[in-house]
Amino acid sequence: MTLARAGMTRATLLAVAALLAALAAMVMWAPKGADAQSATGRVRIMHASPDTPAVDIFVDGQKAVTALAFPNATPYVALPAGGHNVKVFVSPSDGTGTPALEATLEIVAGKDITVLATGEVSKGTLALTLFEDDNSTPSGNNAHVRLIHASPDAPPVKVAVAGTDTNVFTGVAFRNVSPYVPVPAGTYSLDVKVNDSGATVLTIRDLKLEARTVYTAVAVGLAGNGTLRVIPLVDAPAPAAPAAPRTGDSFAADSGLSAGWLLAAGALLLAVSGGMALAVRRVR
Repeated sequence: MTLARAGMTRATLLAVAALLAALAAMVMWAPKGADAQSATGRVRIMHASPDTPAVDIFVDGQKAVTALAFPNATPYVALPAGGHNVKVFVSPSDGTGTPALEATLEIVAGKDITVLATGEVSKGTLALTLFEDDNSTPSGNNAHVRLIHASPDAPPVKVAVAGTDTNVFTGVAFRNVSPYVPVPAGTYSLDVKVNDSGATVLTIRDLKLEARTVYTAVAVGLAGNGTLRVIPLVDAPAPAAPAAPRTGDSFAADSGLSAGWLLAAGALLLAVSGGMALAVRRVR
């Protein structure tokens, strides 16, 4: 009976150890965070056409945005990687009939894009304009900022610190975007100038840029009727500060035992089972 019980105990311990080792491997190799879901990218849409009424936007036949009005933008929305049919209708709409705009939107896993409705519907120049975003966190005390030119009648522009010739952006034309520029965090006044003549067409006052934050400034409206303005968008806020170390839950990690603890437990049980086997052989 003693040998039988010892054999049963050893077999049980070996089975438990194997199970724990398998669980540990699953914990180590299981996808984490976004990888646990199907591959996705993110998209946001901005209504930047000054004479187009509010619109409804349908993605793959389903209404995704209702009554988006100039010059507003949606938050980022995750979509599976691949091609998606996008239709834009004047609001209200049920998605039937001829859309004002239609395009195939290619989503790349892990990438963010910004799509603008640009141009003027009255002049037949309405179009969807796409820009790839870089929302990586700026270093140090810097913010990252870029300029999208979405004013149909404004010439190419440059942007300078107000009252100076220190340019932040130069030569940005309609439906184009500047590179991202690192700027020390702070509050700025900026002059938007005609690129060729240097004439100031707009002053942006008290633009606050936070450290480690990514921004897009979008020039919208019409220069000809005095409605030209710049809309600042926060693309990526500064990351939250790391959480304080946890106490009292030293065995918990990600709502379960960590791979390290599982492996350690498996190794311990294997060692114990080995000792049991040696004891059995000595009894024999």
